[in-house]
Amino acid sequence: MARGGQGLARVAVVVRAGAAPLWWLGVVAAGVGAVPSGLTGRRIGVLAGAVLFIVAAGAVAWARRGRYLASARGAVRAGKHDVLQDRAVTLRNWRRGHRWWLLLGFAAALGSSFALPAAGGMLLAGLGTGLRLKAGWLGRRELGTGQLFWVRVDWLSGRGGRPTGSRVAGYRVTGIGAGDAAPGGGRRR
Repeated sequence: MARGGQGLARVAVVVRAGAAPLWWLGVVAAGVGAVPSGLTGRRIGVLAGAVLFIVAAGAVAWARRGRYLASARGAVRAGKHDVLQDRAVTLRNWRRGHRWWLLLGFAAALGSSFALPAAGGMLLAGLGTGLRLKAGWLGRRELGTGQLFWVRVDWLSGRGGRPTGSRVAGYRVTGIGAGDAAPGGGRRR
């Protein structure tokens, strides 16, 4: 970085990066997992999966909100020489860093379908939905304050995630038009 600037990644994009892979892997695992009747039968497996979906989505959506708010309250203005990381780069870094965890979760969801059909896949889909809801909540906070929240790239975990981890001392903010992602981490239209 020139003149002491830092690389910054959008907080909402980091949160949202896992939503699509978890959702789609969960949908595929639930669809394939509904084929065998399993030990409990399809009906019980799908009902258990629906409960797991709702609980996982709610838990992920509400988890660590206090940390996000505390980091946002202590946010400072981004410097003139800070470099804003593209949305695509943030997504790619997160997905490359978590690819083995995603594959392991998909395999576990498929394997669990022999006991509870479709439940493991619905759990994965619930985790993805929770991340999407949390990114939407962050987007509403960004619109409400008129500022976008950024985190230093070197403060993220080695896998490109954890925007509220112990290494994160605070966020930086920019105006609402900065970067190539809309509030909440989605693509700009």
